Amino acid sequence: MTRLVFDHLTTWITAAASEHSHDLAAHVEERTGASHRAVLAALKRLVESGWLTRAGTSRRPVFAPGSLRQVVRSYTLYGLQEDLPWQRDFAPHFALPRHVERMIQHGFTELVNNAADHSGGSSVTVSLRQTPTHVQLLVSDDGVGVFDKICTAFQLEDPQHAMLELSKGRLTSAPDAHTGRGLFFSSQLADVFDIHANNTAYQRRAWESAGWRKGRALPRQGSSIYMAIALNTTRTLDGVMEAWSIAGDGIEFDQTRVQLRLLTTEGQALDSRAAARRVGSRLATFKRAEIDFDGVTDVGHGFTDELFRVFAKANPQIELVATNTTPRIAALVQSARAS
Repeated sequence: MTRLVFDHLTTWITAAASEHSHDLAAHVEERTGASHRAVLAALKRLVESGWLTRAGTSRRPVFAPGSLRQVVRSYTLYGLQEDLPWQRDFAPHFALPRHVERMIQHGFTELVNNAADHSGGSSVTVSLRQTPTHVQLLVSDDGVGVFDKICTAFQLEDPQHAMLELSKGRLTSAPDAHTGRGLFFSSQLADVFDIHANNTAYQRRAWESAGWRKGRALPRQGSSIYMAIALNTTRTLDGVMEAWSIAGDGIEFDQTRVQLRLLTTEGQALDSRAAARRVGSRLATFKRAEIDFDGVTDVGHGFTDELFRVFAKANPQIELVATNTTPRIAALVQSARAS
């Protein structure tokens, strides 16, 4: 007789409860091969732990998804249309505040589309989970890994440099088909956002002003991207997009922020013109760029001269704004601008 594994049940019981509310026990028996007694015990436990609600009578129970919900699906990437899984397999089974649903839909479709168009893999697994406080999305593919993909496409030598480019936004290896907004805006929508790829990981927490920082990587091939949004957030999709538009209308994505801490390790100075050129890479696609010195304790004359004089004079249409500078760094920036 089949043994029911509770953690496995929770990956599909939400959809099953939506689709088989009046005959859930029979459906679980048929799907798993477990005994009627085992299924009733499992359903009782699922109700007690918040995965299901039960109404009706003891002879004719009516089940529905509870405060805990989860759907897990795997798809072949070839020919995958990312809107169909959302509309068919996920959205009908969740009860989210409207503005949160809009944000998680955006993240879902963008991340699944990235896996289909950029990963070079064959399959993707998507997990969407709702708790009483958060909605959590995990998209994992078996492709080449996002950092390796960027390094190859843009001739970069280090995943750290790939993360620097990702953090700026408007990065895509297929400019004819994509604008490079998807991953960037998905990360800005989330309270928690993690990128894992080929033993490299970076994470962003909305409540931390430092932005992106290194995380503990998962030992797996391909990319796994996780985002979580609090159900009581006041953040909205329109509000996030407006924040990166100079006009404040969310139409153009024309300003960005460059986190210099992604170029260096703690206690190490940014001293080279090569590092400054990495900062300036692709900034010509923006009208305004904040150069964030948070976490950087020292820079050299060559770095500030290359960025704030050489690059600035070659690209006068871009407003470069230095933020979170120490007094010495601010003085070096001012000196470079005045030269």
